[in-house]
Amino acid sequence: MSTHAQPKGYFLPGPSAYPAMAATGALTMAFGLTFWFNGIPHGDLLFFLGLFFFIFTKFRWFGKTISESEAGKHNLAVDTSFRWSMSWFIFSEVMFFASFFGALYYSRVYSLPDLSALHSKILWPVFTGAWPSVGPAGLIPSIKEAMDPWPIPTINTALLLSSGLTLTISHHALRASHRKNAIFWMVLTLILGFTFLLCQAYEYHHAYEVLGIKLSSGIYGSTFFMLTGFHGFHVFLGGTMLSVVLFRLIRGDFTAEHHFGFEAAAWYWHFVDVVWLLLYVLVYWL
Repeated sequence: MSTHAQPKGYFLPGPSAYPAMAATGALTMAFGLTFWFNGIPHGDLLFFLGLFFFIFTKFRWFGKTISESEAGKHNLAVDTSFRWSMSWFIFSEVMFFASFFGALYYSRVYSLPDLSALHSKILWPVFTGAWPSVGPAGLIPSIKEAMDPWPIPTINTALLLSSGLTLTISHHALRASHRKNAIFWMVLTLILGFTFLLCQAYEYHHAYEVLGIKLSSGIYGSTFFMLTGFHGFHVFLGGTMLSVVLFRLIRGDFTAEHHFGFEAAAWYWHFVDVVWLLLYVLVYWL
C-alpha cells in the first residue's frame, strides 16, 4: 500500500528510450496495415509484430511511471501535467475520428448528389447516387444491403452504455474507500467491454461472408470498416487500460484521494462510449 507522499519541487525523469520504441511499434503497425490491405505478403504478420512491440513498450513505460508514483515522486504539479496530457491525448483522438466522420459526411452529402446530378450523366450515365454506392462507373461489386442496426449494433450499444455505468459506479466506490466494490464493478465493466469485441467480430464475419461488405466495397465499405474497426481497436486499448487499473486496484495502489490512473482510463473509456453513439447513429441508422 502506497503512502503517496508529496515531494517538494517537480520530478524530472531521466532520459528514456521508451518514446522512440513506442513510435517504432506504431510505425511498424502502420506499415503492416498498409501492406495487409494491399495484399502484400506478410503484412498481417508485420502488423501484429508492431502491435506486440507497441504494447510491450507501453507496459514497460507505464510500469516505470507507476513505480515512480508509488515511490512518492509525483506531487500535485506532476498530477496536473498528467491531467493536461491525457486531456490533449483524448482531444487528438477526437480529431482522429472527426476525419473519418468527415469523409462519411462529404461522400454522402456532397459526392453522391454531385455525381448523380445532370451535369455528371455524360461521364457516368449509370450512376444513381444510391447508398451504398457502387461507384460512378458501376464497377464496384454491389452490396446486398447496408449493415442493419439490429441486432448486433444495438446490443453493442447497450453493452457499451452499461459498461460506462458500471465504470462510474466503480469510481464512486473507490472514492468512498470501498475497494472490494470498486473491484467488482471494474470486473463487470471489463466483461461488458470484451463482450462488445466478440459481438463485433461476429458482425464482421457476417458482413464479409453474408453481405459481401469488404474494404474494397467502395466508399461504404471503406468508411464502415475504418470507423468501426478503429473504434473496436480503441475499445481494445481501453480494455487494456482498465485491466491494468483492475490489477492495481487489487494490489491496493489506489486510494480515495490518489487514483489518477483510474480516472485517466475512465476518461478514455467514456470517450469511446461517446464515439460509438455517434457511429451507431451515423453509420447504422442514416
